[in-house]
Amino acid sequence: MRIASAWQAMDQQPLRFLATGWPWRSLGYLVSGAALGTVVVGAFAIPASGLVLGGPVTAVATAVLLVAGVLAVGPWLAALERWRLRLVDDEPLRPPPDPPGRATGRWRSGRAWRETGFAALSVTGLAGLDACVLGFAVVVPVVLFASPVDDPATWPLVIIGVLVLAAGPWTVAAWAGARATLTRTVLGPRGAELGAGLADVAAIRERLLGAFETERARIERDLHDGAQQRLVALGVSLGLARLDAGEDTALAARLDDARDQVSAALTELRDLVRGLDPRMLADHGLAAAVDDQARRCPIPVTVDLRLPERLPPHVASAAYFVLTEALTNVSRHSAATTATVSGRWHADQVVLDVRDDGRGGADPAAGSGLAGLAERVALVDGRLRLSSPDGGPTLVHVEIPCRFA
Repeated sequence: MRIASAWQAMDQQPLRFLATGWPWRSLGYLVSGAALGTVVVGAFAIPASGLVLGGPVTAVATAVLLVAGVLAVGPWLAALERWRLRLVDDEPLRPPPDPPGRATGRWRSGRAWRETGFAALSVTGLAGLDACVLGFAVVVPVVLFASPVDDPATWPLVIIGVLVLAAGPWTVAAWAGARATLTRTVLGPRGAELGAGLADVAAIRERLLGAFETERARIERDLHDGAQQRLVALGVSLGLARLDAGEDTALAARLDDARDQVSAALTELRDLVRGLDPRMLADHGLAAAVDDQARRCPIPVTVDLRLPERLPPHVASAAYFVLTEALTNVSRHSAATTATVSGRWHADQVVLDVRDDGRGGADPAAGSGLAGLAERVALVDGRLRLSSPDGGPTLVHVEIPCRFA
């Protein structure tokens, strides 16, 4: 998702951020928003004059026509806002599907009212803010540059203008990112809309998840009752053989090394079984389970999960495996010194981020497990985005639909 990647670059690599296309995309996004607002408000301004200049009958008729016009163009403006979002976000924002069997389903479900209200806000208040941000970042510096530099009372204004203009790319990009995030949150599907019209796909997904959980439980049982017990027995046998070795130091050293390797293999196997059967997740919830895994990670991990105490089981399970696998990738491949796991719930979605300060360059096609993570997220109708430029840092961003009954 380009919004998350850009904000991360602004925060951690501000100079490299200037070399990306994000500042220009942000500028185009705000300019088009301000221009659209000017056109729409101008088109409604002349008819709206009837509210003031006309008599009572004219005012009422004008008000009715204005309301009808707003309701008519609102969905079209919302569609235009979704299209404009592509300027700053590679992921298309598709409209929620209409409820089946109703010509007025969009209005009954509240979707059209939400679209119309946001469209009205977009071409008025938000477009005005677009213009204000552009004016502060571009127009104000030009005005300050016009100050006479030979006047001791005004030449400091030129310096202020230079500073404001230098900060312009970050100012424009920050507001563009916030505006785009608001657009996606309001105009994106929510609640029942997340699954509308996808009954067949949902049924297939449920069967896949059920089969996955069954197979996972079988593997966990076989490892626990088979390989794990054999390794324990082998460790005991090696310990007895070590006692029998007596004064043969060479043989004793080899037996000690073999026993250490068996102990390490048993530890890894127990960690694997614990990952396949996360009892901590079932007993204490996602935050406690992830915190437990973070403590086992070989690098320091900061966990900040502010989520409902009890998530739906399929959401909690998917989030747990995504976060733990992402931490495994960090410890094995990133050469990072620290990592951060954060999670929030808003707009009927669980949003998770895993950041590290490693070398970057993560590639889903390189067999690092990222493709499997994306597939796991897709099974619960979520999406995964990756930002990992060469030299780091790396961000794994996950969104999982989560609606409470």
